[in-house]
Amino acid sequence: MITSPYEKYRQSSVQTSPSQLLLMLFDGAIRFTRSGIEGLNKRDFQKVNNSLGKSQTIIYELIATLDTSYEVSKSLAALYEYINHLLIEANVKKNAIPAEEALGYLTDLRETFAEAAKITSGSLNRAITNG
Repeated sequence: MITSPYEKYRQSSVQTSPSQLLLMLFDGAIRFTRSGIEGLNKRDFQKVNNSLGKSQTIIYELIATLDTSYEVSKSLAALYEYINHLLIEANVKKNAIPAEEALGYLTDLRETFAEAAKITSGSLNRAITNG
């Protein structure tokens, strides 16, 4: 039985694939962006600042982990930078429209990566089964 928090973390990190981690990052960015939009709608600017700041931190992590040896990484980096710009604009101007646009991109990217993970996982499973 795992009792220490470190052991729980270590066990879960071993069981988590890179694609699962990527989806978890997108889930967090989506959740925090939604929370920021909710804060904007309620005029709770502390919540806006905290939530959109957390979403930006995740976007920075997505940028930092890109493998720049692939051409698509440059396009993703530009898109992530634009999403970050939208989050900053929403926070500074206290306007939900840029955050909603960022949320749309994040949701689309998450769905795309989830589908890619299913495809690659299926290919891997077939390769393992077929030896």
